[in-house]
Amino acid sequence: MQDFSGIWVPLVTPFTDGAIDHDGLRRLVGMLATSGVAGLVVCGTTGEAAALDESEQATVLRTVLDECRGLPVIFGVSEVTPGSVAARLARLAEFSLAGFLIPPPYYVKPSQQGIEDFYLAIADTAETALVLYDIPARTGVRIETATMLSLAAHPKIVAVKDCSGDLDHAQAIVNDGRLQLLAGDDHRMFATMCQGGVGAITASAHVRPELFVALHRHIRANDLHAAANLWRSLWPLTKVLFDEPSPGPVKAALAHRLGLRDELRAPMSRASSACARRVVDTILGIDAGWPQKATQFFAAAASLT
Repeated sequence: MQDFSGIWVPLVTPFTDGAIDHDGLRRLVGMLATSGVAGLVVCGTTGEAAALDESEQATVLRTVLDECRGLPVIFGVSEVTPGSVAARLARLAEFSLAGFLIPPPYYVKPSQQGIEDFYLAIADTAETALVLYDIPARTGVRIETATMLSLAAHPKIVAVKDCSGDLDHAQAIVNDGRLQLLAGDDHRMFATMCQGGVGAITASAHVRPELFVALHRHIRANDLHAAANLWRSLWPLTKVLFDEPSPGPVKAALAHRLGLRDELRAPMSRASSACARRVVDTILGIDAGWPQKATQFFAAAASLT
């Protein structure tokens, strides 16, 4: 079964004049593929998947798989009924994927039993690993601890992206040991990984991904002094990139870093000029702090692999 530890990047979907910018997507994937990240997530929340139709999502996935140089790829599937999710997974069977990232049904706010039944029905027909996506701010429901531990008994349910904000819940999942716990709230990733989480699915790693990879390596090696020093540099970035609705600030960052178009699909909108300025200033601050010690730092980080 796929190991989901490490830093995973939930890719933005670049646009140019309303159309998917596949050339920009290739540049982005190529940059990330050489940064040491564990893998990529396609058509998650950061990828504006809700604004893409199914055929567009498939073209995005093909571009990423063509450019990712063998990196594992998780694909996000968000539907209301288990039958619609299972049918979608069957249509995606042609692709070589590490797993599917699946939130609970959105809008309908099912009971915990309904959530459990939803995932079990999907898992019983799935041929690829499932990653639970616990994001109550967007779905309106949580996957409670008891429900998640019950779901952990299914062999196809192997990991969770945790956006619950509940450290006690996260610790219970880590202590149980059957699900790999991935931080989903960027500004909490240090705490989650120090609790025993195996990594993070973090939009912030679009910027200086190698530093987030080094953070994970230091924590894994129990070098918390180095990890804490690095986290102090990265934490402001994980905050400013969510000052306004994501992925607006992330796209402002990528406009600065890679020259991608700062464009989103309605109803999402670009980051305000003030927010974009804060994003760029934060990135410049991180960049300014590293050149003098980069050689020594990355030599030490490389020794942890």
